[in-house]
Amino acid sequence: MTITHSRTDGPDPEGFLGTAITSTRAAVGTAVDSTPGASAGAVAGAPPQRPVQVPTARYRSPAFAAVEADRLWPRVWQIACSVDHVAEPGDFFEYRAGPLSVLIVRGDDGVLRAFQNACRHRGNVICTGAGSGLTELRCGFHNWTYDLTGRLRQVPSRQGFGALRNDDLPLVPAAVGAFGRLVFVNLDTDAEPLESWLDGVPADVAWAGLDEFRCQARVSVPIEANWKVISEGFSETYHVQGLHSQMLGCLDDVNSAQQVLGRHSVSRQPYGVPSPRLGRNVAPQTVWDSFIVTQGGRMGISEPCAVPAIPDGRSVRDVIAEHIRAHQWASRGADLTRFSTEEVTSLQQYNLFPNATMLVSADLVSVLVSVPGLATDRAELVAMNFARSPTADAPRSRPFDATVPLDQADFGAVLNQDLALLKHAQVGVRQPGLTHFTLSGEEIRIITMHRTLERFLGGDPAELPGGAMTG
Repeated sequence: MTITHSRTDGPDPEGFLGTAITSTRAAVGTAVDSTPGASAGAVAGAPPQRPVQVPTARYRSPAFAAVEADRLWPRVWQIACSVDHVAEPGDFFEYRAGPLSVLIVRGDDGVLRAFQNACRHRGNVICTGAGSGLTELRCGFHNWTYDLTGRLRQVPSRQGFGALRNDDLPLVPAAVGAFGRLVFVNLDTDAEPLESWLDGVPADVAWAGLDEFRCQARVSVPIEANWKVISEGFSETYHVQGLHSQMLGCLDDVNSAQQVLGRHSVSRQPYGVPSPRLGRNVAPQTVWDSFIVTQGGRMGISEPCAVPAIPDGRSVRDVIAEHIRAHQWASRGADLTRFSTEEVTSLQQYNLFPNATMLVSADLVSVLVSVPGLATDRAELVAMNFARSPTADAPRSRPFDATVPLDQADFGAVLNQDLALLKHAQVGVRQPGLTHFTLSGEEIRIITMHRTLERFLGGDPAELPGGAMTG
């Protein structure tokens, strides 16, 4: 796995997301941790003495959103796209978050650079969307032209400006870096390096070999909700017993260990084993059926069937892992024999401050990013799906990109339930009598995000709109 950072000087068909995300083409916790990736860090333990309360003003107040726009978004590392979007010279990608627009470009020299997306003449954007084959960066308004390093190269009717030096007016740089197959940007060119920003996450996930994955799709879904409402829906397993009860047959949601990694956090979720909520002596067929319903595509199975014979000394979890290995080899030529049953069937769910969730298993990586919109109650859920290639140097193909309305998005059975809930989530948040959210210790990843947010915004939390957290 590689991390690079530069400051520019100048049924779910595949489980979790899988091909469910690419099907959109047609439409447009506390336990001793023995799972992979375990590393040093605070582990969620005993419940708190009292609930933690978070002011709802953080989700609905324009004043709070204004503080975030001033102190948060221009100063944090944010996931913009995949390396596969900008792998070749001339590839570009525009990332937007609220009013911010960052242009990411792969130069002729192979170097990845990022710029604030504004011409130095009168601020027109240089590029929109994503594409390839650029040989220069040309403003479509007055034809001011820059090379791929951001240096001003051409000014029409130059004599009208008097003394104007190209070197004085390059595109405004932004910091850019890569972790695994993800590209991060930060408008603060003096920000701490990406590797240190990620705290213990790179070491924790090193077992997975992220460099072997390739991005298949990036799908954006506009949602009428605050970005935190969306992000927090993917930051706890407390809701599994209610919203995703079909998963209880194959997920131990009770003993899913949670760990704080600096400003980030992770949940380690064992699949292929039943939830203790179902009682003792759960039949292997129940586990098998639940896995097929929720993520059978990972095994290449989409229809209910009898559980295969389980060899002596083995478990249904081992059988599921073997089927996943066989399907990866047959369909993608990816060899998963080096990964244990636990590594194949466990899901590592990383919550990266401030707004991203990275889901990692031996056969898949999915990333969910909650991107703020131009209004307090507008955001986009950006979903990226990655599949493992046979080797880390396997060629890439350009990912499929689309923006899909919420009522047309199809991310598979489980995530579709989350999306259905998000359609109306902000309605409750707007109610005047709801002044605080009340959080459990099981929601430690949400609590960690808010505590980090308070520190990042600076000053006295009590002076923020809605006041400080309590508990």
